[in-house]
Amino acid sequence: MKPEDLSPEQQQALEAATFRRLLEHLDSRKDVQNIDLMNLAGFCRNCLSKWYVAAAADAEIQLDYEAVRTRVYGIPYPEWKDKYQQEASSAQLQAFQQQQDKH
Repeated sequence: MKPEDLSPEQQQALEAATFRRLLEHLDSRKDVQNIDLMNLAGFCRNCLSKWYVAAAADAEIQLDYEAVRTRVYGIPYPEWKDKYQQEASSAQLQAFQQQQDKH
């Protein structure tokens, strides 16, 4: 079976399960900093939060951004930041700036 053969309901259920798995994976890799994700993949946990809020807005649902970040991070963002966020190295910041300059 190919993904396009799935019903819209099946497709949505699988996409939702995949998103939950992504959140679980990111939660298990707190050592991976947002700047690492941005430098390698062009998105981070905050991007996921923004996309979630934007998808809700497209469906005419207003969601609180900070509440969504808590969903994505698994705990309130300020708590995550205090516990897990590390100072970005000069090399990470330089790589990030180079990525930004390309866009």
